[in-house]
Amino acid sequence: MALKTHGTMAVDWEQRIDFDRLRRERLDRAKALLAKSEMGALLCFDMNNVRYITATHIGTWAQDKISRFTLLPQNDEPILWDFGSAAKHHQLNCPWLGERSRPGIPLLRGAMSPEMGRAENVARKIKIELEMRGLHKQPVGIDVVEPPILFALQKEGITVVDGQQLMSDARVIKTQDEISLLNTSAMMVDAAYEELYRAMRPGFSENEAVGLASKVLYDLGSEYVEGVNAISGERCNPHPHLFSDRVLRPGDPVYYDILHSYMGYRTCYYRCFSIGYASHALVDAYKRCREYLDAAISLVRPGRTTGEIAAVWPKAEEFGFPNEEAAFALQFGHGIGLAIWEKPVISRLVSLEHSHEIKPGMVFALETFWPSKDGWSAARIEEEIVVTETGHEVITRFPAEELLVAGTQYHTVNGPLPAVRETEPAPSRRVAEMIEASAQTERVGATD
Repeated sequence: MALKTHGTMAVDWEQRIDFDRLRRERLDRAKALLAKSEMGALLCFDMNNVRYITATHIGTWAQDKISRFTLLPQNDEPILWDFGSAAKHHQLNCPWLGERSRPGIPLLRGAMSPEMGRAENVARKIKIELEMRGLHKQPVGIDVVEPPILFALQKEGITVVDGQQLMSDARVIKTQDEISLLNTSAMMVDAAYEELYRAMRPGFSENEAVGLASKVLYDLGSEYVEGVNAISGERCNPHPHLFSDRVLRPGDPVYYDILHSYMGYRTCYYRCFSIGYASHALVDAYKRCREYLDAAISLVRPGRTTGEIAAVWPKAEEFGFPNEEAAFALQFGHGIGLAIWEKPVISRLVSLEHSHEIKPGMVFALETFWPSKDGWSAARIEEEIVVTETGHEVITRFPAEELLVAGTQYHTVNGPLPAVRETEPAPSRRVAEMIEASAQTERVGATD
């Protein structure tokens, strides 16, 4: 293995994550792309982009509030506007920002009504900084924005353009410290799956699985469990993408997707199991699902393309969907970093006609799905892959090469029950003989 696995603590006797280098290299990537663009500045409200540029964070409770923003001017350092107390905290504890951390409150997703003037206040703040640098006549790129703020910026004479693509391009190649953080984040999910495997049994519910996985992750130092999709039994097909209170039963298929964040860096990590025993249909589906995944992984190396990967996956019509949009994200690849979906996106929906070259430093997840021929069970597996200079490395290590059976191994007077069997077995020869004999002796048949 080329990638090292460290603990989550800082030590003086080993080189681990270099956070100063992480902050510097992320900002340098954004600055370099901005310098090549038509934009005079970049204005970001997306918390992941704010963190990438400023190396600040105020908790995931703010993830959906659009409540903090940063301006990165050409040939200059970023300015951050944040909640008042958070801005003061950054001044005291983030020396790379200093006085460039300032209080500033926008609309809070509409909670501040228009007559309060917050949109105009934000627009004026931005225009003042642009005028000070002679950039007010140049376009400003924005990632996401509330409409009133967009209109207020335009009213101030600022030309607004798409800045989201610039930040997506900046984040597509990961630095060595980002890769180490992604590897650490995956290690924590390895541990969550270990505990889930030990705990799963008939009577264990999907929401209990979510609670257990979340506890393991938070105990290990996760800053945010974004979601645990726990899907079992007949809920496996079609894939609903959320957990319920359904209770596991013998013979159930169950698959999970664990999404969490360590120092901002996410996971998207599926594993599939069967409880007590597996049907032949599920075993066959898992094998097919794994083969599609392995074919995709084998193509991951510099110089290959996202189109080549998508091409090895089945067409939507081959597994029960009318078109690729209807089957989107079932055979899927996506970059992973400060968000769970980043560039590159790999899908038959877009990648065959709009292919992108795979490059060293990319980190993405590949996930496949296959429905069982029984019509209700299904298999789902996912691996996270780092693209190296010569190939790739898989960083999701919980076993998945074959379907795992969780729960009690049952024993009869004749020995252990097989792990692959049907819930309703075919009648034995003796049972068939009994039925035939009774039919002949009693002459009982169907009546009108």
